[in-house]
Amino acid sequence: MEAWQESLKNLTLLYVEDEEGIRRPMVDTLSYYLKEVYEAEDGEAGLECYYTHRPDIIFTDLKMPHRDGLWMVREIRKHDKHTPIAMITAHSDKEYLLSAVELKMEKYLIKPIALEELLHVLRLCIEDIEEERGIVLECGSVRFDLKNRLFIKEERETPLTQKESDFLALLLRKKGQLIPYEEIESQVWRGEFMSTDALRTLVKNLRKKLGIPCIKNHSLAGYSFEG
Repeated sequence: MEAWQESLKNLTLLYVEDEEGIRRPMVDTLSYYLKEVYEAEDGEAGLECYYTHRPDIIFTDLKMPHRDGLWMVREIRKHDKHTPIAMITAHSDKEYLLSAVELKMEKYLIKPIALEELLHVLRLCIEDIEEERGIVLECGSVRFDLKNRLFIKEERETPLTQKESDFLALLLRKKGQLIPYEEIESQVWRGEFMSTDALRTLVKNLRKKLGIPCIKNHSLAGYSFEG
């Protein structure tokens, strides 16, 4: 198994498709490569699933009854510009496809989906995720190398754990915004149960490593990065 396929084992995916005869076999196939695959039958159910599980990757059909894929992605892109989203379509309608591109859905799969094409798009999604996580984020005189999980201050490097790095990435990308506990559990614990004590310990250790008062607790609500 190639390195990028190993990376997939730690990621989750949301698959949105109204035809059960297509959705179920595809979910079974994707489940072989990913940590977990969530499924939904239309855009409305897909959006609810997105908010509940915060998947790393989204595959969605474009044209579906009730709420279609474009509607769902428009809602997601209002506050999430980074999650890789691939469109699945049997259509060649140029306006439809142009709308998808404007929503940063440059990746697409044409029905019927061949395994080779499926893996190709998954690899592109992995590359997007790794590039996004590899960005060095700066805050004042300190830097956070999220790819290598390092906190850098005055050229001194302090290693971070995976959860510490994921938590910081979440806070920094929404700097100044309140991140609720539910989102922290989804994005940092990734489907595992997050106890209050575990989160407090994570924050305590991070504050000690950083040495700057930047992580703010909002009682009974969540955390934010102020700095």
